[in-house]
Amino acid sequence: MSVKEKLFQLLEDKEQRMIEIRRHLHENPELSFEEKNTAQFIADFYQDKDVKVTTNVGNGYGIIVEIKGNGEGKTIGLRADFDALPIVEEADVEFKSKNEGVMHACGHDGHTAYLLTLGEALIELKDEWRGTIKLIHQHAEEVPPGGAKSIVESGILDDLDEVYGMHIFPTFDTGVIKIVSGNAMAGRSNFDLTIQGKGGHGAVPNKTRDALMAGSYFVTQVQTIVSRNMSPMDSTVVSVTAFDAPGGYNVIQDKVTLRGTTRYLEEENKEFIRERMEAMCRGIEESFDVTCTLDYVYDYPVVYNHPEEAAEVKRILEGGVGNYLTEVVDGAPGSGSEDFSYYLLKTPGTFINVGARPVGMEDPYPNHHPKFEINEDALLICAKGLGDVVLSRLEA
Repeated sequence: MSVKEKLFQLLEDKEQRMIEIRRHLHENPELSFEEKNTAQFIADFYQDKDVKVTTNVGNGYGIIVEIKGNGEGKTIGLRADFDALPIVEEADVEFKSKNEGVMHACGHDGHTAYLLTLGEALIELKDEWRGTIKLIHQHAEEVPPGGAKSIVESGILDDLDEVYGMHIFPTFDTGVIKIVSGNAMAGRSNFDLTIQGKGGHGAVPNKTRDALMAGSYFVTQVQTIVSRNMSPMDSTVVSVTAFDAPGGYNVIQDKVTLRGTTRYLEEENKEFIRERMEAMCRGIEESFDVTCTLDYVYDYPVVYNHPEEAAEVKRILEGGVGNYLTEVVDGAPGSGSEDFSYYLLKTPGTFINVGARPVGMEDPYPNHHPKFEINEDALLICAKGLGDVVLSRLEA
């Protein structure tokens, strides 16, 4: 029996416990940078195993588990995140969140469960493969600055030759895996804008410097950054998502605040968006006699799947079609963002999308929805798929 066959048998034997781990984590979610109990659960899982465990890595509760194989070889990183979201759960499941207002609505509980199980199986077989595997249990993916950047900056992953991760999506069929080569997920920046004017009575607007009018002009003008300044071949979005100007019927407020987000699949566009927004603010100041304060924060970079590694991952996983997979397809780039991008900036690798559509649900709820659910059959698919990839790449 090959080492891969042995690995798959172990994973099948451990599947029920993997599901139980996922449900335990789902019942006990913790927000980004607050995952103390989750991190302790992960560390305790490896306590009596023959591995090196480093805790509190980066700017939070990150954990790196180093597994040494039987002899020298590549060093490969496998990552799963473990933070939850500030969402009141509405999913009809028996293992509903016990932490009111916090929910695993993005699948990170499943990510952690499959990586713990895969890690345990790889440890049990470590005399049968060569090289080193580093399991990256990452905190705080959901909230910038995120956990990945600080883990990379810690230097603990400087020896990686390749890095891989998987993400569960209930919006496509269980058994399907999607691979995107090149720019796979959007880069992201967020902005806050305060416009300070001079308030006054609604009956005499000429005595005011109307910040609300200036803010309304900004909302309209900012859309021209994409429509009139960027190539129609680029994938870029600028969205104002909040406009706050509370007040009464007859009072023109002296200040408004706006906030929003920008997404881009071409990393070079992030600077241009900021420059245009700053220029618009200067124009608004001149036109409306107000003061604009723009706080523009560069967030997660574009997720770039290295083409050579993406092609190899696709080839490896296609070998699992008819066994643990039904289909491997070329995916389309997405406008969501992910701080897995920081690992790929430093190390070649690929971020893999895994289908987890619940049985009988034709129109499933997407990630970050309060009724988010997954098909737990996807957990074994993730564990086998990532195990297949890592064993194949260690031999390459």
